[in-house]
Amino acid sequence: MKRTIGILGSTGSIGINTIDVIRHFKNQFSVKYLSAYSNNHLLLQQIKEFNPDAIAIVDQEAAKSLRKDLNDGSVEVLEGRDGLLELSAWDNVDICLNAIVGGSGMEPTIKALQAGVNVALSNKESLVMAGSLIKEVLKKNGTKIFPVDSEHSAIWQCLMGEENSSIKRIILTGSGGPFRSTPKVDLIKATIEEALAHPNWNMGSKISIDSATMMNKGFEVIEAYWLFGLSYKQIEIVIHPQSIIHSMVEFIDGSVKAQLGLPDMKVPIQMALTFPNRFDSNWKEFNPTELTDLTFEKPNFDKFPCLNLAYESLKMGGSAAAALNIANDKSVRLFLDGRIGFTQIAEINEAVLREHKWISIPSLSYLIELEDWGKTFIEKLIKE
Repeated sequence: MKRTIGILGSTGSIGINTIDVIRHFKNQFSVKYLSAYSNNHLLLQQIKEFNPDAIAIVDQEAAKSLRKDLNDGSVEVLEGRDGLLELSAWDNVDICLNAIVGGSGMEPTIKALQAGVNVALSNKESLVMAGSLIKEVLKKNGTKIFPVDSEHSAIWQCLMGEENSSIKRIILTGSGGPFRSTPKVDLIKATIEEALAHPNWNMGSKISIDSATMMNKGFEVIEAYWLFGLSYKQIEIVIHPQSIIHSMVEFIDGSVKAQLGLPDMKVPIQMALTFPNRFDSNWKEFNPTELTDLTFEKPNFDKFPCLNLAYESLKMGGSAAAALNIANDKSVRLFLDGRIGFTQIAEINEAVLREHKWISIPSLSYLIELEDWGKTFIEKLIKE
């Protein structure tokens, strides 16, 4: 029997890679629903190829155009934020893959899990913002999260068959991004084009900027904290420019497991969709004899202050990580729009983390209010 899949964010980088995986294993999967923010043209192509029961598109003008193209009524079209949340709560799929970018993907993750649907999670902001809420849902109804990020997929695979009590530390690897070798003093004049030029991965603009500031790696620390139930003191970062070792786990007996592979997101996506099975694929084969070297460096916390902010938010607990995420969503958008400089991203993130109204147990309604406050606070901050 085919495994039924819903894809949130099907027209983005991870969504497109997911489509490639499903296309390759077309006899294993059936697509029940798709969603996009505004790319109605690519979404229409995906609809024609996979014939889902329903789609959601957030942008209302794009939805209007799509309805005209789908005038036969064969696909249910939901629109706006409410339509996305309605689709996320569908319970007739085996797995929901959430590839939405940024904090807007948090609530759809919760909706899917509450509906009893397992989630293949690419949207790390879900756990960054609402880790405690999501853990409660998982405990209550027995649903599961399958990590899609290459680093967390690597850790997940390394921990299969292991007890948490035997873990000494998790080592998250990161390429160091486009500014790994750039002097700190030069970052103040970094351009959008330079920040988008990731050396190893082909990603969307938001995550590319997060990789340039290393905020992405900081969020991965927070995500690992919630996924694997460890202390933040047990989660470390190592720079690995070649992006071949996706992460490592050191155990209390001194042994270390590492998961290796070429930098191709289709591999962890396939793992999340097919678990506990592994299917033969035709992705580019890993050949260790072609590697000239594997190198490692300590992260530069001074040059990349967003790393410090991530660890600090875990120390603070409560609403701190959510505030940091909300700030980063907004500050990255401002940078991409040319309204602030590269180094101001971390400055804004820190200001929101410091100034937000901290609470110990954030509710979903609080997080929505915090997002509204954060946007207003940041607009006022940059005008000053």
